[in-house]
Amino acid sequence: MEDAKQLYLDLMKRALTYLIYGKEEFFPIQRPRDFARRIVFDALERKGIAPMRRLPVNLEFRNEGRDWPAVGFTMVGMKRLSQLQACAEDVLTHNVPGDFIEAGTWRGGAAILLRAVLKVNMVLDRKVWVADSFQGLPSPDGDKYPADAGDYDFTNPILAVSLEQVKENFARFGLLDDQLQFVKGWFRDSLPGLQDQTWSVIRLDGDMYESTMDGLKNLYPNLSVGGYVIIDDYGGLECCREAVHDYRNANKITEEIQTIDWTGAYWRRLK
Repeated sequence: MEDAKQLYLDLMKRALTYLIYGKEEFFPIQRPRDFARRIVFDALERKGIAPMRRLPVNLEFRNEGRDWPAVGFTMVGMKRLSQLQACAEDVLTHNVPGDFIEAGTWRGGAAILLRAVLKVNMVLDRKVWVADSFQGLPSPDGDKYPADAGDYDFTNPILAVSLEQVKENFARFGLLDDQLQFVKGWFRDSLPGLQDQTWSVIRLDGDMYESTMDGLKNLYPNLSVGGYVIIDDYGGLECCREAVHDYRNANKITEEIQTIDWTGAYWRRLK
């Protein structure tokens, strides 16, 4: 039975990252300017066929979460997904109390994996919380948060995935049910309303200093001893890393930060 569980979760991770489908993926193309090609494009659309183009998948990048999948469900990559699975399974094994939460979900992939871990282990008394603006990143407040005043493209439209689309993604895996809680809004507005919840796994993927700090301030105090906090952008974005260090220093957190891959990091709360 344990082998079957792990086979299911491994299959889930490969599907979420699109690694299971081969070395190419398809991406919608824009309506061409060339007249002859536009006629073909329009004819396909009238038949309900979305014209697509093939794109090669860099398997090493996808494994390490270094690219943005055209049709996959997560940017996280296999290494960070496997570490997330390990954290979730560890708190279940050791009965660490609390729900799971992902703050910053994009297309929902990492949260879908967390729900799958509960499902395959027949856990009925925990929930997965999915917090996101579902409209991308907030405009950076460079005066209040100078670390967010860099050249990161906060306006990239690929970052904005609607709540309806994320729910549909859960449904495609048969995992949209009442053990999910969706929290919509900017973190500064939505996360303070969760301060009465208890957590065993916190996954923060808000990119920015402000979003990372909002996640830590509102969620970390109620992380159970033995639970995990995972920071997706710790290595890749200086603004995120600065927020982590500022929060840890202000709250005298001394647990060692463990790296997962080139950007992901985590620590386990020991006290």
